[in-house]
Amino acid sequence: MKIPIIICGFGNVGRAFGSLLAQKALLLKEQYDLEVNVRAVVDIRGAAVAGDAPIPMEKLVEFCSNGGQVQDFAILGRPGLTSEQVADMVPASVWVEITPTNINHGEPGLGNIRTALYHGLHVITANKGPLVLRFKELMEIANARNVRIFYSAATAAALPTLDVGIVCLAGTHLISAEGILNGTSNYILTRMQEDDVPYAEALSEAQKLGIAEPDPSYDVEGWDTANKLVLIANGLFGAGVSLNDVTVQGIREITPVDIQKARENGKVIRLIGKIQRDEEQVIVRVAPLALDRNHPMASVSGSEKGITYSTDIMDRVTVTGGKSSPLGAAAAMMKDLINLAAQRRECS
Repeated sequence: MKIPIIICGFGNVGRAFGSLLAQKALLLKEQYDLEVNVRAVVDIRGAAVAGDAPIPMEKLVEFCSNGGQVQDFAILGRPGLTSEQVADMVPASVWVEITPTNINHGEPGLGNIRTALYHGLHVITANKGPLVLRFKELMEIANARNVRIFYSAATAAALPTLDVGIVCLAGTHLISAEGILNGTSNYILTRMQEDDVPYAEALSEAQKLGIAEPDPSYDVEGWDTANKLVLIANGLFGAGVSLNDVTVQGIREITPVDIQKARENGKVIRLIGKIQRDEEQVIVRVAPLALDRNHPMASVSGSEKGITYSTDIMDRVTVTGGKSSPLGAAAAMMKDLINLAAQRRECS
C-alpha cells in the first residue's frame, strides 16, 4: 500500500520523523507492505514539494540539520508556500502535524489540523495544544469527513498510553488511570529520593543533560502532565474535560524533609497524574504523592514514564518505559501511520 503524506513542521521531531521513515523504509515495505511517499514538507517560511518522485527524506534531513531551510531545498523548495496552499495543491492521504505546541491558542497546529480534516486527510500529530483546546470540535470534523486523528505521540511520546487503553483493554470499563507522564519531573524526584540531591541541583543537572528545558515550569509545575491527562481522559474515558477541570500541583515545593519523611515511611514521592471515575463524574488531578514501594509507579525512575489502568474485568494493567525524546515521538507517529494503514486495509 502506498500512502502519500504531507509533513507540517520540520523541527527536531519533524526531522527525527523524516529520518525514521528513511531508515525504516525497507522494514515498512517488507513487514507491513507499506510505502510512505512524502509529497510535501511544510515549515514556517515555505515548503518543499515533490515532483515525480517522493521527497528524498535523508537528503532533506541532512540539509536542514546543517542549517538549511525547507523552502531552499534543491529544486523542490517553494519559499512562502503556506500550509493551506500545500493542502490545496498536493494530493495526499495523511497530514502529519508536528508544529510547536501552543497551549494558549493552539496555533498554528489548530488551523493546520482543521485544514487537513476539511480536505479529507487523516491526521497524525504530536501537537498537544489543538486537541487539548478543541478535542470535541476536531473529532466531530474528523467523523463528518470520515477520517481519523491519531495522537499517541502527544500523550507521552513512545509510551503507548492510548494504544493500551484502546486496543489491549477493549471491552473493559475503565475505572481509573494513574501514571508518571513527565520525564523531567520524574528525573528530578528520582535524584532527590535516591541520592539526596536538592531540587535546584537536580533541576540544573537535568537541564545540562537536556532532560529539562531552560524554562522548566511547564514540566515541574505539572501542566505537561495535565495536558496529557486531558487527552487520555477525553479519548478513553469520554470525559469531555478541559484544562480548567484539572487540579494541578507541581513539584517545586518538595523539600529534602518531604523526601526523608517519605523514605522513613517506606515510600517514594512521584508526580502522579490520575483520572478517576466517581459515579457520573470523571475527576482529573496532578500532584506529587508519596507512594508505597509496591505501587506500580514507585519503581519508575529517572526520566522514564508509566501508566496503570484499573478496569472492571482485567483488573490492573501497567505499562512503563518508552523513549522521551524527538525520536520517541517520531516512533509513536510512525506506529500510528502503520496502524492507520492496517485499518484502511480492513475497511477496503
